Amino acid sequence: MKFSTIVESMEKLKNKGLIRRHIYLDKLKGYMNKPIIKVLTGMRRVGKSSIMRMMINDLIESGINSSNILYINKESLEFDDIKDYKDLYQYTLKHFKKIDGKKYLFIDEIQEIKQWEKAVASFLADDFADIVVSGSNSKLLSSEFATLLSGRYIEIQVHPLSFKEFLMFREETLNSKPDIEKEFSNFLRYGGLPGIHRLSLTDEFVFEYLNSVLNTVLYKDIITRYEVRDIEIFDSIVKYLFDNIGNIISAKRISDYFKSQRIKVSVDTILNYIRYIESGMLIERVKRYNIKGKRHLEFNDKIFLNDIGIRNGLLGYKEKDINGILENIVYKELRTKGYKVDIGVIDGAEIDFVAQKQNDLKYIQVCYLLMDAKTVNREFGNLEKIKDNYEKIVVSMDKFFPEDRNGIKHKYILDFLLE
Repeated sequence: MKFSTIVESMEKLKNKGLIRRHIYLDKLKGYMNKPIIKVLTGMRRVGKSSIMRMMINDLIESGINSSNILYINKESLEFDDIKDYKDLYQYTLKHFKKIDGKKYLFIDEIQEIKQWEKAVASFLADDFADIVVSGSNSKLLSSEFATLLSGRYIEIQVHPLSFKEFLMFREETLNSKPDIEKEFSNFLRYGGLPGIHRLSLTDEFVFEYLNSVLNTVLYKDIITRYEVRDIEIFDSIVKYLFDNIGNIISAKRISDYFKSQRIKVSVDTILNYIRYIESGMLIERVKRYNIKGKRHLEFNDKIFLNDIGIRNGLLGYKEKDINGILENIVYKELRTKGYKVDIGVIDGAEIDFVAQKQNDLKYIQVCYLLMDAKTVNREFGNLEKIKDNYEKIVVSMDKFFPEDRNGIKHKYILDFLLE
């Protein structure tokens, strides 16, 4: 199959027990030693800390003295005394006081330091050090930081493992070539957080780990930070969003659902809670886009999860949800590859994904199986309504479906994920 040679040629490197994620390391390296702040963003446990440690190791291997590198990890009690920007500024100055030469400053989970952007802006203005920071809050680059450092930072979004990366981790764990289709079943069930590869891939171990990650995000990053009062309603909204991946979502629709359960909750409260959940980087809202009118529609976004495994850990893996799970996986693959993604609308028909990156535009339909003429006509027919010459693809679990219809390609999902 097409994917076999790809997997055989995957490059791996053991680095203190870590596997290199080239898509992020190569980008980060390209900005090192430049007068620009490097900001790694992503939900907790996607691997930002590991990428930082690998970058530090690469610097040391290139000849940089380890004393010229300061790594502050705000998840470690060692740095608990660094509470705000003044503490950060003084700690960093003291550490580098007698150090000559180029300095490198890495700060992990920087959102835990109050008004951190003031210290970082000062370091940059004084050309004090090459700076790399990470954060797990989508608001990290908003407000004052963006104002202080407009045009002087680059954001590198770190996503959970793609399926190709998942196979690399499994090969390292198994110490042999993985069974690709078996591992895809694991990927559908357990998702792409790197930490699961330290565990036996069973529901008992993995779901317990994923639920602990979810609880950390919910209670530390959201409920405490935003002072959420009605935790029961908040938890219900989380479950509702997780249970409706790939479906049209609106605050009114959620409100109506709660009314049907005889639970009273205002639309404003629902909107606020969705924003909080989004800020914790558990979900991404995807807007609907009128392909003919070339404009975004104002209402009815779709929700996709940053990691499908966390959803399955909370709700359990359900075979009946396979269409939504596959959509979520294709969406994350496109985001990992750097595409901006919208939901397309044309002549009353919906296109699952309109993906654009620079001059590259493609339209994608996702389904489980093209099992009958009605399904085939729907999936291909929606794409046939689009009259431009950009790439159009139907992605499904069918291995041997004809490769195209009227110029619209069909791709087996494993080929799509590993090309």
